[in-house]
Amino acid sequence: MAHFEGNLISKLPNTGTTIFTTISALANKHNAINLSQGFPDFSCAPELIELVSKHMKLGHNQYSPMAGIMPLREKLAEKIESLYKAKLNPETEITITAGATQGLSIAISAFIGEDDEVIILEPAYDSYSPCIQLNKGRAIYYTMQAPDFAINWGNVQKLMNQRTKMIIINTPHNPTASVLGKKDMEKLQRILEGTDIILLSDEVYEHIVFDDNEHQSVLAYPELRKRSICISSFGKTYHNTGWKVGYVTAPENLMTEFRKVFQFGMFSVVTPIQYAFAEILDKPDLYSELGAFYQKKRNFFVDAIKASNFKLLPSNGTYFQCADYSPIADQSDMEFTRWLTSKIGVAAIPLSPFYRNKDDNHIIRFCFAKKDETLKKAADLLCKI
Repeated sequence: MAHFEGNLISKLPNTGTTIFTTISALANKHNAINLSQGFPDFSCAPELIELVSKHMKLGHNQYSPMAGIMPLREKLAEKIESLYKAKLNPETEITITAGATQGLSIAISAFIGEDDEVIILEPAYDSYSPCIQLNKGRAIYYTMQAPDFAINWGNVQKLMNQRTKMIIINTPHNPTASVLGKKDMEKLQRILEGTDIILLSDEVYEHIVFDDNEHQSVLAYPELRKRSICISSFGKTYHNTGWKVGYVTAPENLMTEFRKVFQFGMFSVVTPIQYAFAEILDKPDLYSELGAFYQKKRNFFVDAIKASNFKLLPSNGTYFQCADYSPIADQSDMEFTRWLTSKIGVAAIPLSPFYRNKDDNHIIRFCFAKKDETLKKAADLLCKI
């Protein structure tokens, strides 16, 4: 078949396939243990699957209301008030989305226009910058420094000007597994005071924080909350990333604009799954014990590879463990990851794709959201290098 020969102009001319897709495909090709893409290799709670089936049989198979079914939004409002002492209106301030990535995309599309500037803290999740570019905005980068990836908020403030429309934060942070503390949030609150800057807060790993630390949500800070769009994920919390359901919270004036765009990009999210999540939220232990569950997996994985030549970085949240491989090789992180996948049989994610200029600090990211036997097999191979 002949190809269309029109004058095609790419909106993302310098963007290829995401690193997650690339490495997962490589892992499949070489039958490698996949510790790259962030998804569990174990099932979600059987009860949740039964609830979805129940609501399908009850006939909840047609469009839901655009913003999501009210029972789910009401349960989320109760949860948020319990966790963060924030009272949200489920009618006007909560919207169910087709995953967190869609929520991020819609939030950027709703507020960013030509030449608007958005400050990104890098290394950054790879969807932020392309969404800004698609809306003709400009990404302005602040680089967090390895190995602790701390933020100098005074230097972030120096990047702010009259064109700054939004700042994107992510805590717990993918890919570095760092978390923002109370002092970070207080400093962020101070530098935003007196501005009209919107804060887009990616909090999909909110329940996966380790070592007795508490997740610092923008929802817990009234002065931040009034300017914030907060992105959350059911998939990360309930071990079902393939269901692609998340939710967004924002003050009514911001949510009104968010929904104007959302209704034409998705309109509504799969209905029986919403009903299932509404019911499962009556069991708060499933999310309140998630941090302890993954901390145990982190510790298991760390103990299993402590005899290796990798130098491990702190993992304070998420289900990721970063490692410095410089004691092993001086290859680029992309080359090392391809070698690790194809020759050793363990797939990981290089950190350079999360930087604008592909900064290479010889750091890779492992996902430990896996069965213990999977982690043990991977660790045995890593310790032989």
